[in-house]
Amino acid sequence: MRMIVALAAAALGAAQLTPPQVSAPAVVGFVSEYRVARGDTWTAVGARAGVSPSTLARRNGRSLDVPLRDGETIAIDARHIVPANTSGAAIVINVPQRLLFHFRDGALGAHFPVAVGRRDWPTPLGAFTIRTREENPIWDVPVSIQEEMRREGHRVLTTVPPGPDNPLGRHWLGLTLPGVGIHGTNAPSSIYRATTHGCIRMHPDDVAALFARVAEGDAGRAIYEPVLVAVTSDGRVFLEVHPDVYRRVPDALDLANDLLDRAGVLRRVRAEAVTRAVAAREGIAIELPPEGS
Repeated sequence: MRMIVALAAAALGAAQLTPPQVSAPAVVGFVSEYRVARGDTWTAVGARAGVSPSTLARRNGRSLDVPLRDGETIAIDARHIVPANTSGAAIVINVPQRLLFHFRDGALGAHFPVAVGRRDWPTPLGAFTIRTREENPIWDVPVSIQEEMRREGHRVLTTVPPGPDNPLGRHWLGLTLPGVGIHGTNAPSSIYRATTHGCIRMHPDDVAALFARVAEGDAGRAIYEPVLVAVTSDGRVFLEVHPDVYRRVPDALDLANDLLDRAGVLRRVRAEAVTRAVAAREGIAIELPPEGS
């Protein structure tokens, strides 16, 4: 699928203001229109933009059951909040947000949609470093995945050479987290889902860009923040809520209110808007209307 128009240059004007407590923008991404190309699907467009297909369809007043039409124009809101829990890392992966953020000298340089581990095969959390960088990697299939192939009746592979059939794509970043890495894919529409065996999967163009930015020994952190809050320097309040894919948050509404309270803005926003945002779990940064508006 061709690149989405304005992805590379889609800085979001006023919402990209830098709050004093972090060096990265509070809100990144874009709001844009996209002209649908032949073969596009809700899933493919959402995977490239970093928006769930259901959110993309609903925000266009559509159903996932109604396919996209060649040449039509749809709106894409792909705004996201940068996690505050960066801890000086060059790479921060927020698993429920399904985004990877790359920092250089404490400033955000880029962010990318990713696929993460599925619920029964979760991406491990915690600090890591980049251990290896490989181009055109050979996939040595882990024994656990070989066993899964056998259970599902598939041909059991032990190694897969470089090429179009290699699910690692053309770039591999081996991490010190157990058994996982950051890599490309031969199935780009699988991005922005919880579908891997724990690895961080990226679009081929995105992993190539990240590969050129990082070095062996760079530090990273995988975190779990399904609810995020940002306050811009002009006082606008944003809330972003994702599905709790690993079921680690007992009450997302309580967490949202707690984060808003800690940011000092809980009484400034409409409570019903917070409740709606949490219930919808759209996975994009939503500006909360001020109380009394």
